[in-house]
Amino acid sequence: MERVRQGAAVVSRWLWGTTLVTWRYLWDTTPLHRYECRGDEHDGAPPVPEHVVDDRAQLAADGHGPFFHRRFQVRIADARLDAAQLVDRVICDFEHFVPREVVGIRADGVNGRGLDVGDELLVEMPGPWNGPVRVTHRDTTSLRFVTLRGHLEAGQVEFRADSEDGVLVFVIELWARPAGRLVHLLYSHLRLAKEVQLNMWVRFCLAAVATSGGRLLDGVHVDTRSLDPAGAGC
Repeated sequence: MERVRQGAAVVSRWLWGTTLVTWRYLWDTTPLHRYECRGDEHDGAPPVPEHVVDDRAQLAADGHGPFFHRRFQVRIADARLDAAQLVDRVICDFEHFVPREVVGIRADGVNGRGLDVGDELLVEMPGPWNGPVRVTHRDTTSLRFVTLRGHLEAGQVEFRADSEDGVLVFVIELWARPAGRLVHLLYSHLRLAKEVQLNMWVRFCLAAVATSGGRLLDGVHVDTRSLDPAGAGC
């Protein structure tokens, strides 16, 4: 009975968090193009450098349930920033891009100099989990994190920008599994965690559009590919 009550409390907190994050989307006309299919051998995550891995790192192999490869992309016309300048804004002011009414960012010792390899962030999220991450890669047009113990996911997330035919492209890409059985239930079956994540990263993409000074082309594209232990093709 106690376990049932605890489970009900967790679901209640996730519902509250989902409501807070998604409320503005009830009135938002931004087109969302969502596509989901089975993944294949091309959906593997980039390697995590050994020098940033310790017993706190939470790799995809430490997770539970299916492996998810998710990609959030926006195309931006007439941007005043180029790819390197936009990613530099993400590196120097990550908190600017998150929905701050429900998400907080703690980055001890990073203020004023921007994120670099080895730095850690604590993303304070609605629900029973926060999102501790560590920077594993940084260059002029990309920033990548690995999740740490206590995160609801086990894996990596990358933020990057590029230019294609004169259009600025901003992408958030994730390679991860649910951190445990309860997250697997909330993410893969009840879809609560999945929707909170989707709305947070959509908000991040729209903030990138606004920060660039350009205009959004053809909405936000969300591509989700999943792999079960046996693997499958689309």
